[in-house]
Amino acid sequence: MNFNRANSLSISAWLALAFVFAVCHPCDRTLLGDDDFEHPPISYYDSQSRDPVALLLDRLKSGQQELKPDARGSYLSDLLKALNVPESSQCLVFSKTSLQIPHIGPRTPRALYFNDSVYVGMVVGSPVMELAAIDPQLGTVFYTLERENDSFQIIRDRGQCLSCHATTRTERVPGVLVRSIYSDRAGRPRSGASTYITDHRSPFEQRWGGWYVTGTHGSMRHLGNIFAVDRDDAQKVDRDAGANHESLPKSLPVSPYLRETSDIVALMVLEHQTRVHNLITRANYESRQATHLDKSMNEALGREPGFVSESTQRRVASVSEALLEGLLFANEYPLESPVKGTSGFAETFSARGPFDSKQRSLFQLDLNTRMFQHPCSYLILSDHFAGLPEPVTLYVRQRLANILKHGTPPPKGVNWTPEDRNALREMLEELKPGWLEIEDLSTESAS
Repeated sequence: MNFNRANSLSISAWLALAFVFAVCHPCDRTLLGDDDFEHPPISYYDSQSRDPVALLLDRLKSGQQELKPDARGSYLSDLLKALNVPESSQCLVFSKTSLQIPHIGPRTPRALYFNDSVYVGMVVGSPVMELAAIDPQLGTVFYTLERENDSFQIIRDRGQCLSCHATTRTERVPGVLVRSIYSDRAGRPRSGASTYITDHRSPFEQRWGGWYVTGTHGSMRHLGNIFAVDRDDAQKVDRDAGANHESLPKSLPVSPYLRETSDIVALMVLEHQTRVHNLITRANYESRQATHLDKSMNEALGREPGFVSESTQRRVASVSEALLEGLLFANEYPLESPVKGTSGFAETFSARGPFDSKQRSLFQLDLNTRMFQHPCSYLILSDHFAGLPEPVTLYVRQRLANILKHGTPPPKGVNWTPEDRNALREMLEELKPGWLEIEDLSTESAS
């Protein structure tokens, strides 16, 4: 097997990319654009990543691990097992909004699988799988697994993915997103119709256009499972027709997929997770870039080496407060009806630890009035969060200590009960020992 290749696109990849620019939404960054994160201190392309896919590559090269194809020649099942990605996370998107547009449509939707540090995309009939993995310092790093006869290559992206995955839609950092559109019967975005980047704040009625959705959600309505076919009004759709589907449409051939589901709970977790991953990366980049600039200015102006400018303090406070809001589900859309999935994803996800002494976990789902039982993101326990620079970590710790222990109000849009506050304090004191033991500095919100 060959795991390295010159950093060039194959003809097929260039053709696919041409489709992106012709059919997909316009991006606010060009392929040849020059971003701050390409240079020190981030050096996105020149830095070696230690994300889960990079670590898998190391194991493959050393012979410690092997990926074997299934009867169809696909490496998907073995790849998911190697990366610890559950099959129950499968979500199916039929809109033509990906690099592999020619292969995607309502009868051949793209399948997405994920855990809290890896995303895997599979398209029926394509020899290419798309991978995105989270490195604690670089954020989202993109790869392709390309099948060639009886072998494969895993190749790190050198810029083409970032034409759409490093824009305002991803906080201007390499990131991931969930997009909702008004789709015609071929999966193409309807001209003149709205498009949404969705997360836990989004109204249900804006979510999952161009996606299949299996599961029940009572009186709430979304854009999944339906097409925008009105010639005069692209946004005139029958949301009732797409509601509360417990199975995929009979017209969809399901044999190429690992599950016969596109689970609504998995979709909701995916939306939340993509936003917070981007906020963590943004906070990391901004803090490191501001500190790097201070270092240069301190040398130029003869200031003390550790001097921190007011500008840097403001930059760190701004991105840290935005991250805190994401972690605490600020402005989360309240569920008007209970939500129930179809794949077992919710049960498996909720059973994850670590647990505190009262058997509480940040992975436990609610799905009755809100997404999670405890309104603090499980990503606060992730390696991605742990890799944040000290100024960001210190800010978030101080704010949470003030909120949970000293009665400071939480960010706007965070709706807690006293029981929520007490439970979260107790959990964090056990799950992150000593983390809230920090002086009350009465840190003010950047807003």
